[in-house]
Amino acid sequence: MHAPSPWLSMVIPIKDERDNLQPLTSQLTKALGSLEQSHGAPFEIVYVDDGSTDGSSALLDEIGRQTPEVRVLHFDRNHGQTAAFAAGFRHARGGLIATLDGDLQYDPADVALLLPLITEYDLVCGCRRQRLDTFIRRLSSRMAYLARNAVLRDGIHDSGCSLKIFRRAVVERIPLFDNMHRFFPALARMHGFSVTEVPVQHFPRAHGRSKYGVGNRLFAGLYDLLAVRWMQKRCLRYTIIHEPADSSDAPRK
Repeated sequence: MHAPSPWLSMVIPIKDERDNLQPLTSQLTKALGSLEQSHGAPFEIVYVDDGSTDGSSALLDEIGRQTPEVRVLHFDRNHGQTAAFAAGFRHARGGLIATLDGDLQYDPADVALLLPLITEYDLVCGCRRQRLDTFIRRLSSRMAYLARNAVLRDGIHDSGCSLKIFRRAVVERIPLFDNMHRFFPALARMHGFSVTEVPVQHFPRAHGRSKYGVGNRLFAGLYDLLAVRWMQKRCLRYTIIHEPADSSDAPRK
């Protein structure tokens, strides 16, 4: 007898977050476990180890052995956050796929705030009510938002918030290239999917340090705007109003 498919897969890239992994796993299993009964199916947590060098890799394997809901993927080296999301999406088994960072700056319980809207929208994005980051990070994010909104007009105020819930069809359809995780909402809308935002909590980082600064958040993001705008202009959009019956249904002589 096959085990039931998860109702939700939580995909989390990990790069040197050793001190955050145990409390994050505890928070996730508590928050998602409280929702499990209402969905009549299990959940899963997919950690993607993006070439960690601080001991996170071994700890992830230990957590995976102790926690049946946890699955761990290991990269051979650091490939970046978008690659980690792409690998997690490919291995996720849930009908819904949620994303989160591994830095404990979000409350996993806020997944419950996004869930009601996934019945109406294809992608529900968290929007941080009050950013508790350094001034430089907040400034770079603000500048990136102004530039992104002017070029892409995706209507999303906080594309950098990692807490999101996707219907599976979205992650199977949107194209992913390096750094494209910053543009999930624009890519989803480009392919005709509906997107909305929900306010969520944000906390200061307690352990470790950010892997993204002004150089790789702002300047790389502005450069990638050109690629996304190019895709927007050339994206194939069509509707089939009639298609022939499958050849297997044709009458045989």
